Amino acid sequence: MANPILVTGAAGRVGAVGRTVTELLLKQGKPVRAMVRTEDERAQALRDMGAEVVVGNLLDLDSMHRVIASCDTMYFSMSISDAYLAATVNTAAVAKYHGVKAFINMSQMTISQMSITETTPSPQHKLQWLSEQALNWSGLPVVHVRPTVFLEGFFLTLTSDSVKESNEIRLPFGEGKTSPVAAEDAARVVATLLENPQSHIGKIYHLTGPQSENIHFYAEEYSKALGRTITYHDIPVEPWRDALLKRGLPVHLVNHLTTMADLHRAGRFDRMSDDVRALTGQGPLSVQEFVRKNAATFTAPSRAARVSATK
Repeated sequence: MANPILVTGAAGRVGAVGRTVTELLLKQGKPVRAMVRTEDERAQALRDMGAEVVVGNLLDLDSMHRVIASCDTMYFSMSISDAYLAATVNTAAVAKYHGVKAFINMSQMTISQMSITETTPSPQHKLQWLSEQALNWSGLPVVHVRPTVFLEGFFLTLTSDSVKESNEIRLPFGEGKTSPVAAEDAARVVATLLENPQSHIGKIYHLTGPQSENIHFYAEEYSKALGRTITYHDIPVEPWRDALLKRGLPVHLVNHLTTMADLHRAGRFDRMSDDVRALTGQGPLSVQEFVRKNAATFTAPSRAARVSATK
C-alpha cells in the first residue's frame, strides 16, 4: 500500500484549503493522513471521508514525528500566527529527518515583492519570507505556492455584514486593483502538486483570480450576482483597524490585515498569473461566481424568515 500523503491544517471549515485538499485527494483514491489540532466533530468528519486522522501540534517536536513518519509527500500550511516561523522550522526539521520527498508549502504572493532589503510593515509577511528562506536552506524538496488575497478572507469574512446590512462593500482599499483567488482553486492546485510532485520540486507558483480590478468593479460583480445594487465605500484604514480590534481579533492578525489594506491602496495587489489554469486545466473562480455561490451569506433574511425563526 502507498504511503499516505500528509495534509496539515485539514480540520478547517468546509471550503478551507486543507480540508478541500483532503477531499480531492481521497476522491482520487489517494491515502491521506489528515493532521488536526484537536479531536472533535471536524476530525470525525475527516475519518468519515476516509482519511487517517492524527492529532498534532506544529510546534511540538514529538507529535510532529508521529504525524510525519512514513509520509513521503506533505502539504504544510498554518494560519496567520506570531509562531509561524517556529512552526515552519520545527516541521521542516522533522520532515528532513524522515526523508520527505516533496514538501508543498503554502505561502503568499507578497513574498515575491520582498527580499533581504525589501519588506513590509506586517510581522506576518516577515515571518513568511523568513520561513521560505529557511525551507530553501533546509535542502528539502520544496514547492512554494503563493496565492494572492483569498476571497474567503477579505471578501467573505470582512464584507458580508456591510453588504447584508447596507448593500455596501466597506473596505480601506482606495482605488487599488486586486485579483482575489478562491480557496477551492488554491486547493485544486495543491492537490495537483501532491498527486505528482516530482516535476514541480524547486518551483514557485503564484495564484490569482481571473481579473485584477478595483473594488468599484467588484461592487458591480456583487450586484450582478445578488440581483441588487451594491456599491463600494472606501473607508479610512485606522478606524477600520480599531473596529477589527474591537471584534477581538488578535493584534498580530490585525497588523497583517492593516498592511494588506495599505498595500492595496498603493497598488501592490494588482497582480495576475495563469498558474491555476496551467496546473489544473481549469480557470479560477471569478468574484461574481464566488458571491453567487455564497449569496446567502451576503443577503439578510426576509422579514417572514425572521418572524418564523422566533416562533
